[in-house]
Parts: sequence; C-alpha cells; structure tokens
Amino acid sequence: MRVGAIALIVAACCASDGARAQTIQDALVRAYQGNPQLNAERAKLRATDENVAQALAGYRPQISLGLTGGLQDLRNLMPGATDTITANLRPWSAGLTINQTLFNGMKTGNQVRQAESQVQAGREQLRGVEQNVLLDAVTAYMSVIANQSLVEAQKANVQFLREVLQTTHKRYDAGDVTPTDVAQSEARLNRGIADLNNAEVNYAISQATYTQVIGAPPGRLAPAEPIDRLLPRARGEAVAITRREHPSITAASLDIDVAQRAVNIAEAALYPTLGVQGSISRARQNDPTLGVVRQDQASVIANLNVPVYDGGQASSQVRQAKEVFSQTRIILDRVRAQTETAVVAAWAVNEGSKIALNAATSEVKAAELALAGVQKEAQAGQRTTLDVLNSQQDLIAARSRLIVAQRDRVVASYTLFSAIGRLDHNKLALRTPDYDAQTHYHQVRDAWGGLRTPSGQ
Repeated sequence: MRVGAIALIVAACCASDGARAQTIQDALVRAYQGNPQLNAERAKLRATDENVAQALAGYRPQISLGLTGGLQDLRNLMPGATDTITANLRPWSAGLTINQTLFNGMKTGNQVRQAESQVQAGREQLRGVEQNVLLDAVTAYMSVIANQSLVEAQKANVQFLREVLQTTHKRYDAGDVTPTDVAQSEARLNRGIADLNNAEVNYAISQATYTQVIGAPPGRLAPAEPIDRLLPRARGEAVAITRREHPSITAASLDIDVAQRAVNIAEAALYPTLGVQGSISRARQNDPTLGVVRQDQASVIANLNVPVYDGGQASSQVRQAKEVFSQTRIILDRVRAQTETAVVAAWAVNEGSKIALNAATSEVKAAELALAGVQKEAQAGQRTTLDVLNSQQDLIAARSRLIVAQRDRVVASYTLFSAIGRLDHNKLALRTPDYDAQTHYHQVRDAWGGLRTPSGQ
C-alpha cells in the first residue's frame, strides 16, 4: 500500500538533479529556528519574564537623590533705616532619600506569584504557537510535494492526449474514424491543458506559502512518511494525553492562578500599609533671614496608612477581579471541551485517511488496467476514441486522488499529534539547538538594574 502511494511522489521529486533532497525534518528544523511568528512569540515571552523582576522590585528599597542650586540676589530694607542690606547668595542643597515598604497587605508577594504564573502560562502559549508553526510547516511541505506531483501527472496526461489526437488524425485520414472523434480528442486535450495550468498555479502558490512558513524557497523535497509510531494506540488514550499535556489546557489552568492572584492584589488596598523612610540632606545659604550658612539634616520616619473609606473604589476592584476569576474558570472548561473535540475529530480524520489511501491505491491500479484494456480493444475496433479518452480521464482523476490522499495521510498524522499536544521539537527529535525559555528568565529575574537585554539589544 505505502509503496504504491508514494510512487508518484517519488517519481516527481527525484526527476531533477542528483543533489541531496531536503527532508521534512530539515524543513521543520528551519521553521523552528527562523519562523517569524515563533520568534515573535519568544520575544513576547521574554517581555513577560520582566514582569517577575518588576514585581520583585516591590521588596527592594527605593532610593532617590535630589540636587538644587542657583543664584539669589537679596535686597533688604530694615524698619526705621534708610540703608539697604544687599547680598549675593549661591544657595544649594543635596539630599538622599530611601523608602522601604514593610507591609502592604501581601500585595508584593501576590504580584510576584502572579507574574510567575504569567511566565508559566506564556511558556505554554509559546509551546502552542510552536505546534501551530510546525503543523503549518508540515502542511506547506506536503502541499509542495503534492502539487509538484499533480503537475507531473497533468503533464503526462497532456502528452497522452496529444498522442491520442495524433493517432485520431491519422485514423481520420485513413477513414477509420469520424470528425466527431477528432473533435472529442481536441476537446479533451484542451481540457488537459487547462488542468495543467491550474496545477501549475497551485504549485506556485504552495511554493510561496512554503517560503513564508519555512523561511526559504523549496528545493528538491524528499517524500515524507506518517508519524504513526508516535501516536497513541486508542482514541481514549489520545483524549487522556490531551487533558494532561495540551498547552491550551495548561495555559488556561495557569490563567486561573493569575486571576486568583489578581483578587488578592485588589484586596490588598483594604489593608494598612507600613513603610519606613530614611533621609539625609545638606543645604547651604538657603535661608539668609536666619543667618544660617549651612544646615544638615538626617531622619528616619515610619509611615503607617490605614484606609478608612475611598468612595468604594477598592471594593469595586475586588468584585471586578472576582468576576474575572469566574470568567477564567469558565474559559478553562470551554478550552477543555474544544481540545477534546479537536482530538476526536483528528483521530477520525487520521483513521479515514488510511482508508482513503488504500482506496486510492486500488483505484489507480484498476484504472491503469482498464486503460490498457480499452486501448487494446480500441485497436481491435471494439472501442471508440471516446472510450479511450474517458478511461484516461478516469486514470488521471484516480492518480490525482492518490496524490492528495498521500498528502492528507501525512498531514492527518501530524494534525493528530498536534491535537494531543505533543507536536514539538523534542517529541519529533529535531536536530536543532533547543530554545530554553528558562535561560532568559533566570538572567532577568533577580537583576537589580541595567538597560541592556541579555541578547545585547
């Protein structure tokens, strides 16, 4: 079955030069490394990593330095005196202030935990985007192979119809057939030319799509096989794997944690806050009326703020956060239902593709035998030219269905693998350096400063 299914594709793909053909693994590696959508999602996750560093800043002191300076011209007239006192001053002051929050209703701790959940959810979203990109890459790869094979099949069909037309003309000149046979042959040839043009257009479109997804135009592509060895044996097993591992379900579960922390953060506005402020300053010539040349100050002050009533704003924000929390729980149920439905559908499509491939293989074999028989009978005068043309049309339609069935068979297996949540570079054993999201996270999590990103931008 498999040999027959791949025969047309192999013939089409190996007809060019003898250089090494690009495999589907090569295409997936290139997509994993350079796909713009995937790289954009990685950059988005790196930006999400910074939420943890920003939340941790709430535990750290806030330090500010203030400097003032200038020129001041004074002219004072004392009561009962006719003389004035003038002075040209150069006042300046410098101060250092340190603020440290001691208690804010656990707001900072909840913000840190919320940010960490956002990072974990972002990683799952990245895994979901990776699955979509790799599946798009598989689809684009198989579309190029299939459309190239369809072009070759249509070229062979046109060549056959040209030969039939030439033979029909000779038989017409000999008086064996009528002008109707010649017209039928010409009509089928023109239809074949139109079908060839349509196949070439689809082939060009598939090449452009391949370039967009993979990042480079297709070369000579090698045939691909389904990944049945990686798929579960039963539909129930596939559904169970999806519930445990699908990135959409995992991300939606983590979104619940994010929403729960949002409730705690909103509730923090109802608690008192306690902080301490330390400051030190020096001022010179800043108060000429007291006759003080320099003034030094140092202080440590504790601040306690107890909210009493804010017009109901904090209470409203708490209620709002609770509604969002309820929404995320409903979304999780919806995501679970959607992914399970997708698995069942993908399973059915994958099983159906096996049947379609078997049927298409048998159909081609039967159509080839039928055409050969009709041609012999036509030579013996037992069949008409139209019978030959119809038999050839049946054969080219069967070959086209076989090519499409082979493409669908491979794509369906990868689609099922994606539906259960395992279509990633690790499960596919792609030979490519791993993009480790934790590397950037640990680089920025405890950073106390700096403007340059770890990548140097």
